[in-house]
Amino acid sequence: MGTAFDRDGFLAAYDKVMAKWPAEREAVTVPTPFGTAYVNRCGPLDAPAVVLLPGGGGATSASWYAQAAGLARTRVHAVDLPACAGRGTEVRGRHPRTAADLADWLDAVLDGLGLRETALGGHSYGGYIALQHALRARARVRRLFLLDPAQCFAGFRPAYLLHALPSLLRPSPRRVRAFLEWESGGAPLDPDWLRLQEAAAGFPSVSKPVAGPRPAPEALRELDMPVLLLLAGNSRTQDPHEVARRAAGLLPRVETVVVPGVSHHALPQSAPPELGRRLTDFLNG
Repeated sequence: MGTAFDRDGFLAAYDKVMAKWPAEREAVTVPTPFGTAYVNRCGPLDAPAVVLLPGGGGATSASWYAQAAGLARTRVHAVDLPACAGRGTEVRGRHPRTAADLADWLDAVLDGLGLRETALGGHSYGGYIALQHALRARARVRRLFLLDPAQCFAGFRPAYLLHALPSLLRPSPRRVRAFLEWESGGAPLDPDWLRLQEAAAGFPSVSKPVAGPRPAPEALRELDMPVLLLLAGNSRTQDPHEVARRAAGLLPRVETVVVPGVSHHALPQSAPPELGRRLTDFLNG
């Protein structure tokens, strides 16, 4: 078994990262068939909506702090994922087991937030959920952006899975830190963000991410909406250039950018100028 979960330590670490968000932020909860969704939001009430989905495991919606302030012309809604670590996560319904379940969960979140349509973005596992939802509910997604999405266009590198295995099978702060430091290639990581990842080790009620097949090529070819694909140039998760090549051959309206000098897990909580500029231009286009 892994380390016993310290809920107070997790909440303190979560709130410390949330302190990096704009001061006018607020949090709301939304009921779904898969339990209560916890949503951090900020920005003008009458601005176009943007929904952000984090990676799985211990990523949490707080990880979007480096991008939240830069999206000042939008109404940002960052959502903790179902059956993953989160500040207000309550799993009272069933666990999501299929891509269709994830799409149903996100539909319920959008309904609860009163959003008929939105720009939608996700990182890693959140990118997988965002893409699956866009394929199933195209009328609700105005624009789609994906930050190094997992299992969308290519599989994981074997070395990544091998290094991830100890922290998945027996999670502990030490194993989580060792894995993230390996994936980042020794590049500096925000210590508050890293502490939150460590504190999420052993989070109760966390289930395995939905590991369904990648989207069918014919479905991706029919996804006629603007898509921005931002890939981590130093990712050890997948080959960014292979992902870019495959996405360009499948998505009819995709813009792809390989962001240099950043790893997969650090991408949303880092702030390279290229990432912020591309994302802002895309959402305001």
